Amino acid sequence: MSLHKQPELKDAVLNLPQKEKDKLLVRLVSKDKMLMKQLHFQLLESQVDLEDRIEQLNNTLRNLFAENRHTIKNIPQYSNYRELQSLLRQASGLVNEHEKVTKDKFSEIACRIFLLKEAFERFPTLFEASAIHAAFKLHLYVKARIKATANKFDKLHEDLQFDLHEDMQQVLDFALANRLL
Repeated sequence: MSLHKQPELKDAVLNLPQKEKDKLLVRLVSKDKMLMKQLHFQLLESQVDLEDRIEQLNNTLRNLFAENRHTIKNIPQYSNYRELQSLLRQASGLVNEHEKVTKDKFSEIACRIFLLKEAFERFPTLFEASAIHAAFKLHLYVKARIKATANKFDKLHEDLQFDLHEDMQQVLDFALANRLL
């Protein structure tokens, strides 16, 4: 239940002594892992730490693709479509967490473009037309990721867009050529 639906409880909490509020706050924060990560980033980290986080995320994403280069083949088979979609979902989850913690839109979009570009460069055959249902699901997922990334890209400041423009254009060109858009 929301605290906003119980104004008397909200008033009672606000009227608690500071020491009691501090204890409650620490107990509540410890129950939410994402909130803990967000607070840690906001309160204890600097711009240098953000750059380290971005570099670490980029390395993790590169390693994910490198580790799966042997399990996912560029051959239109059911298992390859499923494995690639699973890989993209896993990588997207890492980017989502990074964005929720840091609120850094530029690195989020750069990583999303990287994911799409890597998938297209490494597995172009998997994005050709296919009658396999897993291919259809992969293509739907990738279409949605492209649209979401393009929308976020369009909302970036034009100076930041300039830095990502070439890669974004490559993603869009590939998607158009393969009828993903």
